[in-house]
Amino acid sequence: MEAPDPVQLTALASRYENGQGYRHDYSRARQLYCAAARLGHLPAQRRLAWFYANGVGAPQDKDLAGAWLKVAAVKGDMQARKFLAFIGHPDPERQPRCTYLSRFDEYARPIIPASFGRSEMDWSKDADLARGLSRPAPPQIANWVAQLAPRYGLDPKLILSVIKAESNFNPRARSHKNAHGLMQLIPDTATRFGVKDISHPIQNLHGGMAYMRWLLAYFQGDLRLALAGYNAGEGAVEKYRGVPPYKETSNYVQKVIRSYGKTTHPHVEQVVAPSRILSDSLGKRSRR
Repeated sequence: MEAPDPVQLTALASRYENGQGYRHDYSRARQLYCAAARLGHLPAQRRLAWFYANGVGAPQDKDLAGAWLKVAAVKGDMQARKFLAFIGHPDPERQPRCTYLSRFDEYARPIIPASFGRSEMDWSKDADLARGLSRPAPPQIANWVAQLAPRYGLDPKLILSVIKAESNFNPRARSHKNAHGLMQLIPDTATRFGVKDISHPIQNLHGGMAYMRWLLAYFQGDLRLALAGYNAGEGAVEKYRGVPPYKETSNYVQKVIRSYGKTTHPHVEQVVAPSRILSDSLGKRSRR
């Protein structure tokens, strides 16, 4: 599976940065720029450096900005060289990295389980294997989930409960909102998490798991908020500062939790800064 397209990631980051088709979200823009920057895209590296230099979407860190500019400057990028001269001489020991790395370019890469004994690019050449991927039975889907979910720090039973609620294990499911596949990804979410073929069941699983892990990190392990975000979008959860008052979303959260049999999920790696609604509520409690 090829890496996500850094040009597409950069374009999506720009839309979040400028509020074009999305609400302004500098933190998410920075994450997308970082994913593209790590793939060697010069415009993303320059823009990411600007974010760090100016404290946009993350604490100001001119040394980290300089580290990214040096990467671009070494490649002969004149804009990066001018920017580097403008901000001064950063700490030479700093290495380019991403804070609160979203890992679009790592965690959303579909990896066919080793039991197939071949690369993903070969599956369409084998009729039996192709049928297995295009029309997998629930036991096969459960086997994939058992192998893939731990890579995201997710409980396989939670993912199976989400799949049950989303598509009832139908990889060809498609909703009136243009959500596709086992985990009902919409095209924007698929792009956001580096999924190239939304109809490919294993790529669909990777994209859905990447998003669920992101939501659990974003809402600090609050399973109800994470599930509400998966159904209605994290923006709706933040707007209403909790589970949105949508009957569909409320029923969905209850359905998945009932199937999962738990109201909490084990800790996941902190790959994104927490939602502001959580920091606001913590601040209010600390002032009491």
